[in-house]
Amino acid sequence: MSDNMPLDFDGLEKMPLKQYTEKAYLDYSMYVILDRALPNLADGLKPVQRRIIYAMSELGLNATSKYKKSARTVGDVLGKFHPHGDSACYEAMVLMAQPFSYRYPLVDGQGNWGSQDDPKSFAAMRYTESRMAGYAQLLLAELGQGTVDWGPNFDGTLQEPELLPARLPNVLLNGGSGIAVGMATDIPPHNLREVASACIRLLDQPKSTVEQLCEHIKGPDYPTEAEIITPRSEILNTYLTGHGSIRSRAVFEKEGSDIIITALPYQVSGARILEQIAAQMQAKKLPLVEDLRDESDHENPVRLVVVTRSNRVDTKRLMAHLFATTDLERSYRVNMNMIGLEGRPQVFDLRSLLKQWLKFRLETVRRRLEFRLDKVNKRLHLLDAALIVFLNLDEVIAIIRKEDKPKPVLIKRFKLSEEQADYILDTRLRQLARLEEMKIREEQQALVEERDQLKKTLGSKQRMQTLLKKEIKADAGDYGDDRRSPIVSREAAQALDETDLVPSENQTVVLSQRGWARAAKGHDVDGRSLAYKSGDAYQASAQGRSNQLAVFLDSSGRSYALMAHSLPSARGQGEPLTGRFKTPPGAEFVGVIMGEPDDHVLLASDAGYGFFIKLEEMLTRNKTGKKVVSVPKGCRLLPPVMVRDLEKDWVVVVTTEGNMLVVDSSELPVLPKGKGNKIIGIPSRRAAAREEYVSAICTIQDGEKLTLLSGQRHKTMKADEVDEYAGERGRRGSKLARGFRKVDALLVES
Repeated sequence: MSDNMPLDFDGLEKMPLKQYTEKAYLDYSMYVILDRALPNLADGLKPVQRRIIYAMSELGLNATSKYKKSARTVGDVLGKFHPHGDSACYEAMVLMAQPFSYRYPLVDGQGNWGSQDDPKSFAAMRYTESRMAGYAQLLLAELGQGTVDWGPNFDGTLQEPELLPARLPNVLLNGGSGIAVGMATDIPPHNLREVASACIRLLDQPKSTVEQLCEHIKGPDYPTEAEIITPRSEILNTYLTGHGSIRSRAVFEKEGSDIIITALPYQVSGARILEQIAAQMQAKKLPLVEDLRDESDHENPVRLVVVTRSNRVDTKRLMAHLFATTDLERSYRVNMNMIGLEGRPQVFDLRSLLKQWLKFRLETVRRRLEFRLDKVNKRLHLLDAALIVFLNLDEVIAIIRKEDKPKPVLIKRFKLSEEQADYILDTRLRQLARLEEMKIREEQQALVEERDQLKKTLGSKQRMQTLLKKEIKADAGDYGDDRRSPIVSREAAQALDETDLVPSENQTVVLSQRGWARAAKGHDVDGRSLAYKSGDAYQASAQGRSNQLAVFLDSSGRSYALMAHSLPSARGQGEPLTGRFKTPPGAEFVGVIMGEPDDHVLLASDAGYGFFIKLEEMLTRNKTGKKVVSVPKGCRLLPPVMVRDLEKDWVVVVTTEGNMLVVDSSELPVLPKGKGNKIIGIPSRRAAAREEYVSAICTIQDGEKLTLLSGQRHKTMKADEVDEYAGERGRRGSKLARGFRKVDALLVES
């Protein structure tokens, strides 16, 4: 074509881009919704599943035939009915063969079809063999009896059924899931006997409510034996609306100190469960568990062993924690969205779903009976001709021998129809000779009785329903089984606090001057006797339990907390707290305390201010800590002091100039945070110049002795001597004896 030739668009269809894209997207959306993702209410199958089942029936792969390679089936499906990817088709086939995926499998597989631990581990289709399961007959038994409409396949060379004539509501029995455009479906599987019973109830009592139907259908019935723990009220609401969720929980039993998990929720892998528990163990968040084992085999498909540390472990609380933090308990969404009999997607409640399916089933039975009645009438019509032949055999043979065109002569002579005449002419001579009047009349009699019975049934709604109930009961008896997923009432699972998971043992936490921390078992540990890094030394220690929080304070007035059991052993030199927390620049750790949340702590700065605070006010899991004390500029926070009894304790405070004051604890406030009140008076100019500040502080009770530590020397004061220093809060106090005016620390003895 020449470059100068003008382009000619005449005769081409023109459409705005917006209109074209909108139409293309809507066409695609409807295709995905109707022909790929959503099951049909009538037979509960998606197109690919329906085509797989039909192709297997055409190959003669019924439940009693020999297995054939799966690739043979997939090839027929793709070549004749479903021109899509072979892997997607085979995966759909695998799903229908897995007993842990389908409540009532449609395919009977031989070979590796995957496992519950790894459903995708199935072998390639060239290795596996398959045939239809017995249950599939419920979908195919009436296929050739005029029960469904047929349509052309993708290339118009073959006919395929638009639906299968399901004898039971397979859409509820096997459920299904799928994601379309703008909508999705999640239909849980149910028990065949329960669904059949509900159908019969609805036939007997058409005005039955969802509540009454739920007397038969207790809830979903998954392929596993895990418990359904959703409250019955929530299950009922799910069936009322078609939306909701179902919670399923693993089943366990105890053998000695071991916990044996014997059933897992639907589509949960045992290997995944062990990974989740092991991850908690590695993170030191599950110290109650010592070991894990997978003892699953052919006899015990699920047997996971959780080995606890001792017989004293509360099994129920531990399992409640695992239910809350692993897939041992799982929630399944319910969205009963499917394609109804009108060909439109819709979310059904339980009653509407069963009503529509029974309508489909009644119409299917009617078509089957009418198809049979038509065949009976045709056979009776031909038997009339056979009787004429028998009674006039010589004359019929003579007409056939003499006449060039015997058909019109036979029709005229014996008043036959064309079908009867063709039947006579198509009959072989030897068969004509063997025709017996008794046999013909017996067959006629049987067919007349069957015709009359069919007409009675078709003409009576009650007879139709009775027949339908009889068939549903028979199928439920042949293919039904007991419920697998028990519905039980259980308390909601709740993850345990770390304090609940850790065994409670005596523990001493030791803090060094450079901020290194460690923990030792027992309360008889002397922190001063432990080994420290060069240039480091003992600073403080606190006694408590391994399942308690150790609270550290830094010189800026911030508190930090971590579980005592998470600290390294005192056999080593510990680890720096700066690796656990983010402290302000220049801040140093000054003390550590442990206790119950309701315990009180005395916090004070060396400027002489202080207050009481509940320990729970100091607890935080924030790495940056929590500001609890406002320390005056240029001053330092003193080590915290645990209060034994707020009503009996006295506060003893000593300054660097040797002034000591004993104050009643009632004179200090209890605050959540702050600077506090002045405990001992220090002249402003001396405080500003840091010439005098508080060197030590403690609490003491009546009758106890107080020991002053000053360098290498110490002095013990009796209770009456301590009383001489009592005074009002904010006073200067009294001077200590010469030689003990530079007090480093205070010790209290009974």
